[in-house]
Amino acid sequence: MTGEAEILSIFEHIYGVGEGVVVASAPGRVNIIGEHTDYNEGYVLPTPLGHHTWVAARSRGDSEFRLYAHDYRERYSFTLGEQRFSDKTRWANYVMGVVDALRRRGYDIGGADLAIKGDVPQSAGLSSSAALEVATARALKQLFKLDIDPVELAYVGKSAENDFIGLQSGIMDQFCASLGKRGEALFIDCRDNSYRNLKLPWWNTLVAVHTGINRKLDSSAYNERVAQCREGVAALRRVRPEISSLRDATAEDLEAIKGKVPDLIYRRCRHVVSENARVLSAVEAMELNVGSKLGALMYESHVSLRDDYGVSCPELDALVKVAMDTDYVLGARLTGAGFGGCTINLLPIHNLRDFVEEVPALYREATGLDAVVYPVQPQ
Repeated sequence: MTGEAEILSIFEHIYGVGEGVVVASAPGRVNIIGEHTDYNEGYVLPTPLGHHTWVAARSRGDSEFRLYAHDYRERYSFTLGEQRFSDKTRWANYVMGVVDALRRRGYDIGGADLAIKGDVPQSAGLSSSAALEVATARALKQLFKLDIDPVELAYVGKSAENDFIGLQSGIMDQFCASLGKRGEALFIDCRDNSYRNLKLPWWNTLVAVHTGINRKLDSSAYNERVAQCREGVAALRRVRPEISSLRDATAEDLEAIKGKVPDLIYRRCRHVVSENARVLSAVEAMELNVGSKLGALMYESHVSLRDDYGVSCPELDALVKVAMDTDYVLGARLTGAGFGGCTINLLPIHNLRDFVEEVPALYREATGLDAVVYPVQPQ
């Protein structure tokens, strides 16, 4: 059964058979390189996953919203204009956040029944939340015939995350969910949100691997790093006033404030500045089809995220190590916000079976944990 057929069946079971049901979906994403740079107006290079969140919706003709999340077997309801953050039913916050963002942007929507199902791994750094936000926005766009383009739709999802959920994330996740294409990476400049698609070389493949440890980076730890970056920018502006974000800073600029700011702030900034440079080099490596260079940059990114940005954990480090210890993995790094979740790995496509058989076994020997492999684009 296809995802569309399955969510329609679920919807009809919960709400009854009837006309006017629309179905929308959006993919998760894996970030090849460019971590914690988007909210610093930097560069990112994500690609969509072959896993999606599906939403079926039907207008009610009143101001009530009824939600059903099949993966949790949970229901939630609220009245339009009275949506409030829920500590108990956290998945519903993403739907309410989208509704709130659409209304604040002046879009005319009414009440609706929604059914939700997905296979994007959750708390894994693969943007299940953005997939839900974008799929919800797409469903409401169809249902209420909203004139909204894919870029604006991504901003709606970001607003849900920033303004309703309270996580000060950047635009990458929603951009990839809304604009990403199968078999391509999305190179995004998060200063002006310009983007272009890059073909993924068919002879190499990307594989996400879950550590077996769900991501533990909560909004407070995430927002703390946002604040640390802003503190670094304030110090840099005293040296070079034209700097408005870490995107503008160079390695030389950082040397000028070394010793004048806490070492922690210096290292947070050093990660972002060096990561931006790595993304630009990674784009060049992809355009020249130099997989070894891309892989080396990915591993450098992991080291920086571990040592300078402080968002790795022993399980992520162990999974990266066992992958890099093989003789065929070109590069590996944590992907997503960190503190658990997934790694992303680059390897020749003819070694995919070797990877699936060997790396989880080596990881289990090292940690006692079971890793789960997710080919980015299922073969």
